[in-house]
Amino acid sequence: MFLNYIREFFVKKSLNNTLRKVKNEVFTSNIQTIGLLVDESKFRHSNDLVNALIGHGIAPQNIKIVTYRDKIKKKKTYSETTFGKKDINWKGGIKVDFLTDFVETEFDLLISYYEIEKPILMMITGRSKARFKVGFASVDDKLNRWMINTDLENYKLFISELFKYLKSIK
Repeated sequence: MFLNYIREFFVKKSLNNTLRKVKNEVFTSNIQTIGLLVDESKFRHSNDLVNALIGHGIAPQNIKIVTYRDKIKKKKTYSETTFGKKDINWKGGIKVDFLTDFVETEFDLLISYYEIEKPILMMITGRSKARFKVGFASVDDKLNRWMINTDLENYKLFISELFKYLKSIK
């Protein structure tokens, strides 16, 4: 318990350094690739969220999803690539390759689908090389270019509002 507190302290420190370097990109093109960062500790409908994106014309192979869970069971297999607190080191460094690849990929759009400010999720969002970032209004506004004010469980409204705004600025 105490070690998790110390880990979060150092991750928050790393996050503050990342937030100082955040640059705001301007949305200029069509959305082709989407990165999806989901907190499955609170939201268990990731497949429905992906299907809603596919319903708006995004090809399934252009959607890359990474999920976070507070507690990962060793013997359980998850449908999506999943990471937890143990996959981040004390200095905020990433220990697993799939998460490093996710952060380094230049997505056209990153959807940060979490509404509670967890330092690990915020650090992944802040370090992402995505051109445009969208998230919830309850999360720090320095991380995301657009914030949508909905509930976590209302993913259909979130996706419809997102694509409504994307169409209006084309």
